[in-house]
Amino acid sequence: MKYRLFTLAAAAAFAAGGAFAHGDGGKGKASHTPVVKEQKPWGIAGDTRGARTIEVGMTDNMRFTPARIEVRQGETIRFVVRNKGKTLHEMVLGTKASLDEHAGMMVKFPGMEHEEPYMTHVKAARTGEIVWNFNRAGEFRFACLIPGHYEAGMVGTIVVAPVDQSAQRKFRP
Repeated sequence: MKYRLFTLAAAAAFAAGGAFAHGDGGKGKASHTPVVKEQKPWGIAGDTRGARTIEVGMTDNMRFTPARIEVRQGETIRFVVRNKGKTLHEMVLGTKASLDEHAGMMVKFPGMEHEEPYMTHVKAARTGEIVWNFNRAGEFRFACLIPGHYEAGMVGTIVVAPVDQSAQRKFRP
């Protein structure tokens, strides 16, 4: 629903001759704007306190390193995303369906501006950050949705292992 509303707003602004820029271009500065914590099928925005840090590299060969990440359900991850290329890249978390939909929007409106806690746009030789709590088990994706990058295979997988309920009960104080 949110993407459909955004689609209408983006289409109206585009038709009115508005110019867009896709995010902040990875200024590499922390935002002081409060993060809206909206539950998504792949989790919810997290807090850095207690988060595990995972570094992710992005290159102009349209690949992420690592391309597969494994986490535990309930774990908060601080992704430090380094653009090792010479062009703008981004990392967007989601499901295959949500990323496919978003990629389609990017093709239609390649310069659209949007910022969500599950994405970071990073200029060449800069670093961005996503802090995300994977509170739902399953297999999710991350991708660069800059037009042409997704289509070239700039995608990765996040596997969220379910919490073992019996182990949790056994070790509770």
